[in-house]
Amino acid sequence: MEIVAILKALANERRLQIMAWLRDPRAHFRAQTDGDLVEDGVCGVLIAEKLGVSAPTLSEHMRVLVGAGLVRAKRIKGWTMYKRDEKTIAAAAKAIKSRV
Repeated sequence: MEIVAILKALANERRLQIMAWLRDPRAHFRAQTDGDLVEDGVCGVLIAEKLGVSAPTLSEHMRVLVGAGLVRAKRIKGWTMYKRDEKTIAAAAKAIKSRV
């Protein structure tokens, strides 16, 4: 886990918003056809729709979050589902707290 990559990933208002929504996906997203919102994650299409951005723009935001280890991506059929990685988030919070 690289703290600098995590901080850079979170230094964007849209990515922070995505992380907040993914904390409680049933409260923020409509039901999806494939996969469970909590167990499998939220479809990228739903996130892009809610954020009001194009698929390529969302893809870049998610690439950064996945690269930092904050979110995991899972393919179901032709869709990419995104879910927070709570273990990494907790470890990052602990590491940041110990350095500040």
